[in-house]
Amino acid sequence: MTTVQSAPAPTTASWPPGLPRSLDYPSAPVGSILRAAVRRWGDRTAFVDHDVPLTFTELGARAHAVAGWLADHGIGRGDVVAVHIPNCRQYPPLYYGIMLAGATFSPTNPLLPAADLAAQLNDAGAKALITWDQVLPFVRGAIAQTGVETVVVTGEAHTLDFAARLDGLEPTDVDLADLLAGDPADRHLDAGIDVAADLAHLAYTGGTTGVSKGVELPHRQVVTNVLQSGCWTSGALPALDEEGDVTLQQVLGPDECPTRLGEARIINLTPWFHAMGAIGYLNGMVMGGTMTVIHMRFDPVKYVEDMVRYEVTSIGGAPPVFVALLQVPGFADADLSRVRGISSGAAPLPVTLIEKMQALMPNATIGEGYGLTEVTMMATGNPTFRSGTRKPGTVGVPIFDTEITIRPLGGGDPLPAGERGEVCIRGPQVMRGYAHRPEATAESIDADGWFHSGDVGILDEDGYLSIVDRTKDMLLYKGYNVFPRELEEVLFGVPGVAGAAVVGRPDEEAGELPVAYVVRKDDADGAALTVESVMAAVNGKVTPYKRLRDVRFIDAIPVSAAGKVLKRELAAREREAVEG
Repeated sequence: MTTVQSAPAPTTASWPPGLPRSLDYPSAPVGSILRAAVRRWGDRTAFVDHDVPLTFTELGARAHAVAGWLADHGIGRGDVVAVHIPNCRQYPPLYYGIMLAGATFSPTNPLLPAADLAAQLNDAGAKALITWDQVLPFVRGAIAQTGVETVVVTGEAHTLDFAARLDGLEPTDVDLADLLAGDPADRHLDAGIDVAADLAHLAYTGGTTGVSKGVELPHRQVVTNVLQSGCWTSGALPALDEEGDVTLQQVLGPDECPTRLGEARIINLTPWFHAMGAIGYLNGMVMGGTMTVIHMRFDPVKYVEDMVRYEVTSIGGAPPVFVALLQVPGFADADLSRVRGISSGAAPLPVTLIEKMQALMPNATIGEGYGLTEVTMMATGNPTFRSGTRKPGTVGVPIFDTEITIRPLGGGDPLPAGERGEVCIRGPQVMRGYAHRPEATAESIDADGWFHSGDVGILDEDGYLSIVDRTKDMLLYKGYNVFPRELEEVLFGVPGVAGAAVVGRPDEEAGELPVAYVVRKDDADGAALTVESVMAAVNGKVTPYKRLRDVRFIDAIPVSAAGKVLKRELAAREREAVEG
């Protein structure tokens, strides 16, 4: 299955040579990915945190120990385990331990306010919670309002030493060291899983524009999307190892995919509680034999230092990461010659940013993709193979077994190429539905299986998708649709602008006035920016009804932990200013 639009032109190399449009997805639980990786990659380093390594062999042993402890304490198939910790070396064994126990992984943002955490735990029906020692006092108040029965606590001490004991725990708390020190034997606790029905993940939407909803992802969807994304990025096909577990067989040669399976080295910032993190930067890295250097927090200078130190082969993340890296002193002079791939997601990557990165890392292919929690993670991607056609400003073409159509914003039949409308997705990675919300599920997934994303996009004549905006971000100025994304693209091209976001200011006569929030670069161009100069630079390039009506300078654009701009916060400022 592919896009409904016409086939790509012969001169457009959008599909990996020799790979089929449809893949054969093995029927296996998520734990199968780990089992195959442990056999295949063995003593290769899987993760590094604070310079402490974790090999694939030890990852497998610790994960099985966690699974055994959970099972021995009555936590298994159908039980939800909420994970409320930042990225750290103990996160992968915990994640796979939950999978191997047959339980359901429900990630939570460690920065959630207490009321939101309690609401999410209750909505998920979490039986157990794994949390961080530094936030434990805050967490106790939240879980008192929930049905959580077991609280497992970890912290930085375990990052450095899995056997470390934590101070300050109450008798009812469980030290993660107890789980990690258990029997490492594989008890095949997940043998009875129904991959089509049993939930692997109960993931919550980002809530950047409204209330988070629980997304139900059975094992089949998770394994399918790990394979879809892994095969797309490495030029591979799904395969089974000698024990029948899921792995990859790289088909494309080094001329097309210079980074081979088992050789990649990356730094990961993407939170594992986010869809891109759990699928791409956890499962995808484990399946591909990648060494992942964990950075819990984003320190641009440290990031660049580790890029050179660990000789990373690819970098990835959300656009704000790349904006910050480009501003690190000496970044342009660093030895980045080994970087062969740059991947971006969570939000559209401005074309000017792509051009700047390409100039500094000419050996790298930039593979911007698109997806949502509701489609497990990935739906489209720009070709990552060397001879592929990458179109800056687009998020690529639909990946294996995935269809994309563009529908009118008010509903109706698919629009022709070049027309703007809502992005609709159909494929085996689409969620089962929203937990406890049948009406919301029916509104999002129609009778024919199309998921209506709420994103506004355009498919070109070659089947490449461009994301224009969110329908919820769209402004109405005197009856005209104004898409902030279009204005933001222009803003990113203005010298001195480091970051930008456009929202609407309520206005009785016009409806909404486009207002830009702008972060100045720390240089002469940034210092020279004024409200008038920014408005003039933008308004001379857009039609009159799209023109900015005001500019507000700000120290930083508010973003979620996953790198998505929190426009609701900026819009709230505008509402308060008008009402106040």
